[in-house]
Amino acid sequence: MLRYLVPIYDPDVKNWSVEARLLRWLTFLWLILGLIALFSASYALSASKNGDGLYLIKRQLIWVWLGLIGLNLVIQCPLNKLLKIAPWMVLGVLSLIIATLVPGLGSQVNGATRWIAFGPILLQPSELMKPFLVLQSARLFGNWDRLRWGIRLGWLGIFAAVLAGILLQPNLSTTALCGMTIWLIALAAGLPLRYLSLTAIGGFLLAFTSISIREYQKRRVLSFLNPWADARGDGYQLVQSLLAVGSGGTWGSGYGLSQQKLFYLPFPDTDFIFAVFAEEFGFAGGVVLLLLLMLYATLALLVALKCRHPIKRLVAMGVMIVLVGQSLLNIGVATGSLPTTGLPLPLFSYGGSSSLASLFLAGLLIRVARESSEADVVPIVSHRQEKNMTTK
Repeated sequence: MLRYLVPIYDPDVKNWSVEARLLRWLTFLWLILGLIALFSASYALSASKNGDGLYLIKRQLIWVWLGLIGLNLVIQCPLNKLLKIAPWMVLGVLSLIIATLVPGLGSQVNGATRWIAFGPILLQPSELMKPFLVLQSARLFGNWDRLRWGIRLGWLGIFAAVLAGILLQPNLSTTALCGMTIWLIALAAGLPLRYLSLTAIGGFLLAFTSISIREYQKRRVLSFLNPWADARGDGYQLVQSLLAVGSGGTWGSGYGLSQQKLFYLPFPDTDFIFAVFAEEFGFAGGVVLLLLLMLYATLALLVALKCRHPIKRLVAMGVMIVLVGQSLLNIGVATGSLPTTGLPLPLFSYGGSSSLASLFLAGLLIRVARESSEADVVPIVSHRQEKNMTTK
């Protein structure tokens, strides 16, 4: 019981594989860096809006504690059991995504209805969908050759409904991330290229259509191309982010000394937390974070290559795609390399649903690392069989 209430305590860790132990401590390191960055990025905002500079970080610590308990539960649970409940969880979270579109049920924040309120608690179903989407995608595409076309088309239809529900919230960035995750897992599973090519074309056309009919998305793309052309309008977010990143220089302005977070940079605690991090820790800090992500991705790939079970291998690949891929997308937005989106930086950005989903995903990867290191079962050879083998 103690191992769940005190998430960093687990006496069985010494029996895990090297990859599993490294991934566990790397997750803790990533999380600690994120909490340090969030404390600085959110203090002024919390003091202004809530009268308490610690308001957001205290709430985040509660979510992190719950997420770490969930991480430990996932690590202790056999992956086969998690794969069995994955279809039901996908359908359950899909119903919550649909519920956000129903007037009176979904809560609107910044013009989008992506949340459901349970009293004072806001949950974002599209974030909670990510780990179950990884599990079910791995389960579907790992068994692709053994499934009937009816089952294949049924689950592809459910995946399409998930993407459509998220897109209608509207949340193009999360839709794109989930779509790319499903597509890349299918690619890793070795599905025929003709299917993947048609799906990729369809996804591109869907994204193009969404940008074309939604004026604010079109303005985001155009402002990304030249944010300085309208530095006080559509390009404001990116301009302020670039000023923060550029102000950091090589070594940064120092922890807690960011100027852009003082009500110049929009969403310094969520979408643009990397800009605050880069301003305070400079180019050196950014390189350290990128090296951490590279190390995490390398370990995930080693786990996937070591794993002989195809579905578990796909789970490891899917976790790496979501956590590392989403991190790189967030950093790309903050540095002006990609159009502005609303994707949080995993384990850095403020948000309960994002923290729960990220720690759940990390737990899945550690569980795969544990199971992939189990010894192979060697058949027992009888004395007579052994004698016959030696005489041949």
